[in-house]
Amino acid sequence: MSGLLIQGLINGLILGAIYGLIGVGLNVVFGVLRVVNFAHGEFLVLGAYFAYFLMEQAGVNPVAALPLAFLVFFAAGYALYYVLIPRLSRSDDPELSSLLLMFGVSIMLGALMLLVFDADARTLPFSIEPVFLKFGPVLIPSVRLLALAIALATIGALAWFLYRTQVGKALRAIIMNRDAVRIVGINAERLSAVAFGLGIGLAGVTGVLVALVFPSFSPFMGNDYTLIGFIVIVLGGLGHPVGALVGALLFGVTEQVSVVFFNPSIATILGFALMVGMIFARPTGLFGQRVLR
Repeated sequence: MSGLLIQGLINGLILGAIYGLIGVGLNVVFGVLRVVNFAHGEFLVLGAYFAYFLMEQAGVNPVAALPLAFLVFFAAGYALYYVLIPRLSRSDDPELSSLLLMFGVSIMLGALMLLVFDADARTLPFSIEPVFLKFGPVLIPSVRLLALAIALATIGALAWFLYRTQVGKALRAIIMNRDAVRIVGINAERLSAVAFGLGIGLAGVTGVLVALVFPSFSPFMGNDYTLIGFIVIVLGGLGHPVGALVGALLFGVTEQVSVVFFNPSIATILGFALMVGMIFARPTGLFGQRVLR
């Protein structure tokens, strides 16, 4: 196996883990609330600006900014739930209404970031020593390995939360059957607010990692990350957080390995072709289940 191919595989796994965080955040919100959060990418970019602001104004290390980003964005998402989401339940088509509502929030957040931060792309001036690690013919930036470790640790912590805590088990239950959760006396409204806050909190954390891994970010990039999130949850299955991670790794490896053999445009086409092929072969995704309506 050539060094370039190994490099592509490693880059694909690193980006796939970050894409997985994007998809997991989207999937938690959709699975619990059936809300298509079209503003997820904008919250992610806000997370990148949050880390940039803390580093420039207060000298806070981006790694130290990660828990702060989660807490701040979780609180914002928890409060935003009560402002936006409960009214959707009175709509004739809540899922379509949520898409339109969150698309409006997406445009609003993008315009707000443009107003506050201007159109200039920003870079997070952060590095660790050594800058690169060499494994045989493979050269990997140390920051990317750090981002991979943080992404995997975050996904592991989320899995522990969903499968080992009472609140997490209740969230999984509400994904399976919302009416049954209400029957046993669980406060579905408060649980839904926690799910929305969790999704936005994960977006903030992912934004910090994106600022570490990618060379720059700007107010115009939110839609790109939202699109990536939708691709990976289509691959993994709507409403299935673990499926989102698997779909993201598949998408990231396909994209990065394709770059080794073709130009970036062809690699992008192959990534989208993978999504289209999944829709034709298994519309519910790798881990999704068919729902009877």
